[in-house]
Amino acid sequence: MAFLELHNIHKSYFLGKEEFPVLNGIDLDFELGEFVSILGESGGGKSTLMNIIGGLDRNFEGEVRADGQLLDHKKEKQLDDYRRGTIGYIYQSYNLISHLNIVDNVLVSLNMTNLNNREKKDRAIELLKQVGLGDQLKKHPNQLSGGQKQRVAIARALASNPRVIIADEPTGALDSKNTAEVLEILEKIAAEGKLVITVTHSQDVANYGTRIVRLADGKIEDDTRLKPAYKTTVEQPNVKPKVLSAGASYKNAFQHLSYNFWRNSLIMLGTAIGLFAVLLFSGIGNGVNAFIQDQINSMINPNSITVMKNPAGKKMSTAKFEQSMSQFANDPSKLLLTDKEVNHLQNLKHVDKVEPGYQLSTYTLSYNSKNANGSGFQTWTKAYASDTVKTGHAPKANQIVLDKAQAATLTSTKKYKQLLGKKVKLTLPWIDKNNHPVQVTAELTVVGFTNGGQTGAITGTNYSTMRHLLSNAKADTQANFVSVNVNNSKNVKSVAKKITSIKDNGKYTFGAITVGDMLDTVNQYVSIASIVLAAIAGISLVVSALMIIVTMYMSVSERTKEIGILRALGERKKDIRRLFTAESVLIGLFSAALALVLAYAASLGLNHVLYSIVKFNMVQITPGNIIFTVVAAIAISFIAALLPARKASRLNPIDALSAD
Repeated sequence: MAFLELHNIHKSYFLGKEEFPVLNGIDLDFELGEFVSILGESGGGKSTLMNIIGGLDRNFEGEVRADGQLLDHKKEKQLDDYRRGTIGYIYQSYNLISHLNIVDNVLVSLNMTNLNNREKKDRAIELLKQVGLGDQLKKHPNQLSGGQKQRVAIARALASNPRVIIADEPTGALDSKNTAEVLEILEKIAAEGKLVITVTHSQDVANYGTRIVRLADGKIEDDTRLKPAYKTTVEQPNVKPKVLSAGASYKNAFQHLSYNFWRNSLIMLGTAIGLFAVLLFSGIGNGVNAFIQDQINSMINPNSITVMKNPAGKKMSTAKFEQSMSQFANDPSKLLLTDKEVNHLQNLKHVDKVEPGYQLSTYTLSYNSKNANGSGFQTWTKAYASDTVKTGHAPKANQIVLDKAQAATLTSTKKYKQLLGKKVKLTLPWIDKNNHPVQVTAELTVVGFTNGGQTGAITGTNYSTMRHLLSNAKADTQANFVSVNVNNSKNVKSVAKKITSIKDNGKYTFGAITVGDMLDTVNQYVSIASIVLAAIAGISLVVSALMIIVTMYMSVSERTKEIGILRALGERKKDIRRLFTAESVLIGLFSAALALVLAYAASLGLNHVLYSIVKFNMVQITPGNIIFTVVAAIAISFIAALLPARKASRLNPIDALSAD
């Protein structure tokens, strides 16, 4: 019974509108156990016929049946399955994959079978031993002779246990000795129950088989049986075809990447530099945010809310409220709070202390004929953190704490602590109840020093002292801010919201500022700066993506024949696309790994240098930054490979196999 049937096969090529017939009504039947030679001169249609039999050529008229099943040559998936499970190819030019050793060349076919990894490798080695290459397993194709290469091709053709072996001029590039050995192997394959079809122009080769089909001008000229087909009861291995797994594609991609590692390393380095810059700038942004938060939290109690008069009477965001305050710098009377308004805050839920206070814009300190000017004099409240005073203690009646920098101005950097217990003169401007300017002066005892550092000078006295000084100077004694302390940091936002919602005569009475508000505002600016810097660094990622695209297009061009080989073995278009996107993604992953190494090395160096200045690690790379970098590397490399991979998958297998 015929295993393979060809009925009324017609095939033509076209040059413009001119038709050139190649096959003109071919009818042939083949059975298992045959060793059939298709004999004819060049241009007679032999290779075209083999491409149709092998499921590579879809553009023809007629029918092909395999094991009684009609092959629909319009359905690409069916032909992929047919080549994968039924056909094994042996070529005149061997068509081995140069970057793989001979075991891996055989495994390319075995990767599309149901065997496990150990069984695949064992079968590959066993087949190579059967064709006499057991001592050459670690070699690459360029290290083998022509006869040895053809033996590898035979082992690969047999790997998936196909029913049909197609050999296209298998001895055309071999000497007489290797020709005889290859023909013996093919005869043995036929004797084991497979159908072997050989295309040749050599009568001597054709005489070796069981049957000769002469092809001339696209027609069967003669069909001669030399001997009966082999009848065999040889048990076939339990090897079944299946589609290529994603893991096999990634393994093949890694092997090619490793083979061309030094060329690809330049691409990886370029991509890694862009990722490194983005990662480093993100880490600097994190560090600056953390540094500012640490500085503010070290000076200000996070449970505290600074409450001020809302002279506009409108509901507004914290940022807009802070901006509106500058409009009343020349008229501080608009910001004064009545005792009634202060007392209203006492009744709010979760509030455990309400402290009115004074914030004055400018002041002057004098000691032994030396002056120190400052801005932002403020009475002491629980808003300050417990460790704000670095030396001494918080001010009590007729006492004052000075910022370290101002104390050094009044004395010296090394002797500023000598001011402890000494009296300094405080002079500051304020207003009376008629909104006229008043100068307030007093001599206060220094009881402590603060270190505002980058957050600004912190100088102040307590509320009772300040109120007494204002009263003595006939100045207005109404507070211009209130420090509201909340019992739990979790309640700060809700209390602040309640405060800003208080109305009097239809107008909003208060504005509120929390530590979180201040941090949010500062961090927003830092984040914007970090994003801008990262975006500038990201330009290099665009260049890297272009480099990957060019590299992938070059790879497609260099591996055109390999693509044809893989398609002939049964890989789908999807598998070819995945092969190239996998290689590009691996480039992205290695680039990300290199970027992480560079970023951590740079962060260690920068932190070492900067820590001596600010006593803080200014580069802080978070797990989120790392995840973003890896995801960005994968996304960029994957997107960059899409067009080259698509081009590779759409190559005609026949044209790809004929590429040089």
